[in-house]
Amino acid sequence: MRPAFSVIFLTTLIGAGQGLFMALVTGQVYSLANLLEPQDSVNFYAAGSLLALLLLGFGLVAAVFHLGKPSYFFTRAWRGITQWRTSWLSRELITLPAFILLVACYAVAQYFGFTQPWLVVKGQLPIDPTLFLGVLGTLVSIVLFACTAMIYASVRFLEEWHSPLTVVNFIMFGLASGFTLAAAFSAWTGVALVGFFGTWAVIFTLSAAITRGFSIYRNAGIRHRSNLQTAIGVHHARIQQKSMGFMGGSFNTREFFHGAGGATLAWIKGFFILAVFVLPIGLLAASNIMQSTNLPMLAFAVQFLGLLAERWYFFAEARHPQNLYYQSVA
Repeated sequence: MRPAFSVIFLTTLIGAGQGLFMALVTGQVYSLANLLEPQDSVNFYAAGSLLALLLLGFGLVAAVFHLGKPSYFFTRAWRGITQWRTSWLSRELITLPAFILLVACYAVAQYFGFTQPWLVVKGQLPIDPTLFLGVLGTLVSIVLFACTAMIYASVRFLEEWHSPLTVVNFIMFGLASGFTLAAAFSAWTGVALVGFFGTWAVIFTLSAAITRGFSIYRNAGIRHRSNLQTAIGVHHARIQQKSMGFMGGSFNTREFFHGAGGATLAWIKGFFILAVFVLPIGLLAASNIMQSTNLPMLAFAVQFLGLLAERWYFFAEARHPQNLYYQSVA
């Protein structure tokens, strides 16, 4: 498939925003359970939620550029939710605004200090409006991850995507980038949670490395159902395509193939493995040893750049069956 940069930025930006929000809620739960020092509602939780909202907003802006006519977004976007019974895209279009609203409500509640407990669980865990909004937002975030991933995992004829690993990878990458960003945000604000968020970031990054490794191994061994014989209904042992039927380009030749060679694909795969998994873990470990405030920020920057490359590779490795008809110009 041809990678669309608008979708690449959409999925990576909203994934990082979702992961950051879930990291903030995780830190709050630990604090309320007296496992971490409590943090300032305004300067940490509200400001962190605002950062998550910015990422989600930038992701929405990127999504608009994926439309054939971006100007129609404001007049026809509502039609996208009408097929929610059968379309994962429609479900995503419903879930994403709901999640953004919950993040905004959480930020407002933290900013205005709506932290008076409604009840206390077992005398240890106080339940207040911010925690309620945070837990509800976390659940909606998981649903949003699933909806976004299922847009691709539900496509049966793209066998590289049609796997539960696609859903797991979307979740793991979002959590890894979000918790790495939470560590960077803690370092930038001077909050002593860099080690806490950094440890979780390493755990999720390692989990993402394992699941993505299984995905790469699986995709390399796929024996596709479609081939030249099944494509044209001629089961001769030797079939060679001489022309793709177009003297120039067409929608089919532009939109369903990336055009990159094998060496480019191998280079991008090696780059994202290094940038998403190896370097961030090393930088976070070094920041913990050196007590550096800059290394967590560098770790997120490197990891996000690697995620852009990974998402490009994710699209490029999917082989659309229609490309069997357009393998050569003449």
